[in-house]
Formats: sequence, C-alpha cells, structure tokens
Amino acid sequence: MLYDLFMFILNFLLLMICVLISVAFLTLFERKILGYIQIRKGPNKVGFVGIPQPFSDAIKLVCKEQPIPILSNYLLYYFSPVFSLMISLLVWMIFPYLTYMCSFSYGFLFFLCCTSFGVYTVMIAGWSSNSNYSLLGSLRSVAQTISYEVSLALILLSLIILVGSFNMVDFMNYQLYCWFIIFSFPLALACFASCLAETNRTPFDFAEGESELVSGFNIEYGAGGFTLIFLAEYTSIIFMSMLMTLIFMGGDFYSFFFFVKLGFLAFCFIWVRGTLPRFRYDKLMYLAWKSFLPLSLNFFIFFVGLKVLLISFI
Repeated sequence: MLYDLFMFILNFLLLMICVLISVAFLTLFERKILGYIQIRKGPNKVGFVGIPQPFSDAIKLVCKEQPIPILSNYLLYYFSPVFSLMISLLVWMIFPYLTYMCSFSYGFLFFLCCTSFGVYTVMIAGWSSNSNYSLLGSLRSVAQTISYEVSLALILLSLIILVGSFNMVDFMNYQLYCWFIIFSFPLALACFASCLAETNRTPFDFAEGESELVSGFNIEYGAGGFTLIFLAEYTSIIFMSMLMTLIFMGGDFYSFFFFVKLGFLAFCFIWVRGTLPRFRYDKLMYLAWKSFLPLSLNFFIFFVGLKVLLISFI
C-alpha cells in the first residue's frame, strides 16, 4: 500500500516536472513560429540557436523585485496566481496512465470542475488588485470563460453519451478503428475554438486586451506573480491539446504518435495567434450563445438519439 502511494506521488511529480519543462519550451516554440509567420527570426542569440532562452527568461522574471500595490487585498492578491497554477497542474491527474496513477472513472467531471475553479482565480486576482482596470479585465474574462465553458461541456457530453463512459481509457478503446474527428468534424472545430476561449488565446484574448484594458486582470502583477499566471495559461494550452488528442484523434496515449498529434494541436494554437486579429467584444458573446451553443446542443441531441437507436438494435 505504501509502495503504491509512493509510486503514485513519484509519478505525479515526474508528470508535473515534464509539463513545466514542456511549458518552457512551448514559449520558445511559440516565439520561433511567430517569428517565421512575421518573416523574421525568433530568439536565436542565447546558447545554441536560442534553446536556453526560456531558462534565461525564467531566471530574469524570478529575480525581479516583486511589486506590491499598497491598497491591494494582499493575501488574496498574492495567492491567486499560485492557486491558478495549482489548478492547471492538478487537472493533469486525469492523464490516463497504464500503471500507478489515478485511473479516474469520472475523469471528465474532474476536468470540468477544475476548469470552473479557474474562473475564481481570475476573478479574485482582478478584484484583489484594487484597480479599476484589473477588475474590468477580470469581469470580462469570467464572462467569456463561463460562456464558452457551457458549449465545451455540451461537446464533451455528446461524446460521453456516445461512448457511455467518463473514463479516458474507454475513449482510446472506442477509437481503435475510427477516430471521432472523422464523423464529428464540426464538433471538433467547435471544441478547438472553445479551448482557445477557455485558455484566453487569440482571437479570444480579452483577458489581456492591451489596448483597451491595459493588460487586463493581471495589470498589477509583475515578476513572480506574472510568471505564475503565464505558466498556468501555457499549462492549460498543453492540457487542452492533450484532451483534444484523447477525445478526437485516437487517444493512443502509450505511443509516440500521440505526442506528435499533441504537438500539432499546440502548433495550431500558435498558428491561430499569428494569423487572426482579436474579436470585437460583442461579436465574442454572439459567437458563444448564437453559434456554438446551438451547434453543440444539436450534436448532443443527435448523439442521444443515435445511442437510443443503437441500444434498441441490441
């Protein structure tokens, strides 16, 4: 029993370390790709072709002096980025392992709970800074995240109804002969767009709208606090890529090809950032409630009907 517990903790710690290292290199990957999209070089001066660049950035950010706004609600202001990163890392517990890890029977429910918790950290971060700009930024971010979470939950529920299980391993078994993306392509596109909105990425990056909100809810954060918010965002990008690969693209998590697909989806996140301009704010909510919600509801009803039909044949 103690050996199993020790192996579980060790496994989880190794997963966390690997995720954080991959976040570091995802930032380098993003800067390189954005450079080539804009027909220029990315970071290439530090070390061999710029590979140690993320580490120099991390050291610079951690060594900077931590600014503390005098009128802020200090305890909440200080801990909300920590909780944000903690939730982003905790949600990785649903990653399906073959041995010595939580084999969640209700992995999807845990994921939905954790993403809902992420809303609170943004809201508290904006409110506790005691600045009008950050409060406005956090309110906009919360409204956006909740709006797109509804359609994301319905998209996931459609496929959960089809598979008949909340377990990630079952998704892999059901996609042995045919990936879900093949017969539910519009659903996959809507899921990808909802993931963009969930992680506050372009074209949905209203949480960090530089021109209209002076950097959004994290305006009062610098140095360590900013680093933690940044890490949480990129951790959730990698997680969303992993989740979409599991749900729509085979989910063969024991193979190298799985990580190639995950990398491609992470590249798509960056590709969208380099290509699309930011939405207008009223268009954003229109898209959430008038486009994605009807689409995901229709698919949900269709899959429920399909499941009933299949069960009636049996």
